Amino acid sequence: MINKIIHFSVYRRNIIFFLTAVLAIAGWMAFERLPIDAVPDITNIQVQINTTVEGLAPEEIERNITFPIETTMNGISGVIQVRSITRIGLSQVTVVFEDDVDIYRARQLVSERLQSIAGNLPDKVQPQLGPVSTGLGEIYYYAVEATEVKTGPERIEQLMELRAIQDWYVKPRLLTVKGVAEINTIGGFERQYHIQPNSEKMSYYGLHFDDIEDALEKSHKNVGGGYIQQTGEQFIVQGYGLLQNIDDIKGLTVKSLETFKTITIGDIA
Repeated sequence: MINKIIHFSVYRRNIIFFLTAVLAIAGWMAFERLPIDAVPDITNIQVQINTTVEGLAPEEIERNITFPIETTMNGISGVIQVRSITRIGLSQVTVVFEDDVDIYRARQLVSERLQSIAGNLPDKVQPQLGPVSTGLGEIYYYAVEATEVKTGPERIEQLMELRAIQDWYVKPRLLTVKGVAEINTIGGFERQYHIQPNSEKMSYYGLHFDDIEDALEKSHKNVGGGYIQQTGEQFIVQGYGLLQNIDDIKGLTVKSLETFKTITIGDIA
């Protein structure tokens, strides 16, 4: 057999040269299409369900959130493993699918199951699907910094401004780039307004912390009032209630007394 191959290669050189050229071209084309990565991503097909919970211990989160979600995901077609992690303020459930399952099909199945159990979860708990990426998908790190770095209390104000620029200007624009699945922001200070009520004044007026929370939720929004038709024109009626500064927060009404006096946040905090 080997003698016949050698004989054919010697006396049919043109065919051998042609086949060699075809193999070389095919190899070069395959090399051009070969995906190359410094750290190849060998992660299986998986969908993460992240739920942020405030004020509950890990045992309560496991019982009321993690366990119901994990139990519901076990019945999805193509699932080979469901694992979870429960920490203070966080529930994370990872659903692993078979390798031949499309990632977007898997996310759709998980979303449908989440909708079916949304009514059984605690109030104000909204599970979110993780990005279509893995831990090996981080490709770039960047920093947002001021030209002139300040010190002291001014530095804290500067870090708040830099965080706002990152969250409201840089991040939304980078998310429009094709292939970018998620951008994680680390550092800086998120601008917050803390209300520190006086417990004695709250007790005097018969108020609770829930009253302050309800006042903030109901007031911090814009509302529409339809429109007014006049002389062939329509005038849109709209009420603006978004809080702009500290004075707006102080002026929010928390309770109205029988004496027609209104108690504002500024009166108790």
